[in-house]
Amino acid sequence: MITHLLPMLQESANGVNFEYSSQGSLGPVGTIVLLGVVVVMIAAMWKVFTKAGEPGWACLVPIYNVIVYLKISGKPVWWIILFIIPFVNFIIALLVSLGLAKNFGKGGGFGVGLWLLGPIFLMILAFGDAKFVGQKS
Repeated sequence: MITHLLPMLQESANGVNFEYSSQGSLGPVGTIVLLGVVVVMIAAMWKVFTKAGEPGWACLVPIYNVIVYLKISGKPVWWIILFIIPFVNFIIALLVSLGLAKNFGKGGGFGVGLWLLGPIFLMILAFGDAKFVGQKS
């Protein structure tokens, strides 16, 4: 039954190229832009860490940088486990961003900005006039 459809399918497929090619690279301009963004973000995290009295190099060490970020935000270190739970991590990231904003003397709106537009607000925090005021108990 299906054998009579096969020649028709082959005829319709003739002349059509079904190859798919993907280079998977950004190209030279995209690579330079990406590297620039990475360097600026490392500089911003380094500056935020040093403003808070922590070593700047800590932003380069995976997992340890999250621990230091939690410490600066005034949150317990065990919250790092909550970052690996799907959907919970969004709420935890918001609470950590609010804590970081509070500890730098900023309001809740700035904390939401850190959560939604982290790179931009982190640069504002790092290179602006914000001072680390610590935790207000």
